[in-house]
Amino acid sequence: MDRLKRLVLSNGTLNSGKIYKSEKLYQGMNGKFVERFYLSPTESFIFKPLTNNEQLGKEVWVYKYVLPSFPEIYPKLLAHSVAPELDENWMIFEDLGSLRHDFREETVLEVVRLMGGWHSLSVEGMVGLPVTGLKPKMEDIVLELTEKKVLVQGLGMGEIFPLLDRVNFSKRLVLSHGDLHIGNIARAGEKVVVLDWEHTHLNVPYWDLYHLLDLAHPIFPKQVPHPFRELALKTYCEHAGIADDAFIREYYLFSAAFSIWMLLLIRSDLDSGQKKWPREQLEEQFEETLATLRDCIGALLK
Repeated sequence: MDRLKRLVLSNGTLNSGKIYKSEKLYQGMNGKFVERFYLSPTESFIFKPLTNNEQLGKEVWVYKYVLPSFPEIYPKLLAHSVAPELDENWMIFEDLGSLRHDFREETVLEVVRLMGGWHSLSVEGMVGLPVTGLKPKMEDIVLELTEKKVLVQGLGMGEIFPLLDRVNFSKRLVLSHGDLHIGNIARAGEKVVVLDWEHTHLNVPYWDLYHLLDLAHPIFPKQVPHPFRELALKTYCEHAGIADDAFIREYYLFSAAFSIWMLLLIRSDLDSGQKKWPREQLEEQFEETLATLRDCIGALLK
């Protein structure tokens, strides 16, 4: 929409003289804010500047070449700018209104069913997508855990190493959202929506499942009873058309290894006194990750 493009200045900020009002929603990794802005008391949109400099142009690419084949589970992209200068990159989305980011079982199962669909898409033509995400690949995580064996044993989780020695994780790549934590899934009214596709890449299917089910986030704490985790995994297998027993066992090992890596990362953040997250949130994230780890290790040792 040309009228929306005219609302953005050359420095990539909203022209306050042409809008009714705006409100900040959240801050990106590079310090820029995603905003809801109004052209009148009843007409609003979402303005998203480039919030992670390394993702230049990636979300627009996904909107153009990937999401059109999906059900409408994402906000519509109404205007955008992709340019060499970082400040000139931005997007304007439809405003879906109030979003609920609760970890409700019915919402999670619906996302799992949808995920089974997008993981079933052919990735042969998706040559524009990277093959790395925000965190290391599993093979790099396993290598790092091996290098930090003493620290892992200090967590009381040395039993992971014999299990890792006997596994060769699947190398099958699927279309991965890349950052599927609770903050990026929501209900808008009765509709489930999946947000922020800028980290979309090719990865193993366990990546999205782990981020949805078992990755602990400082802002969005949750509890995942193990029977529900198993139900979600069986639901995924059903909708992805794969046999569940071997896949689920390998997922548990993936989740356990990833959770140990996360525990070491959180412990490092706690010890360093970093300022990004309040200490109490990090401590809660640590305990949530530890509970996930114990559940998955317990399932593997049965």
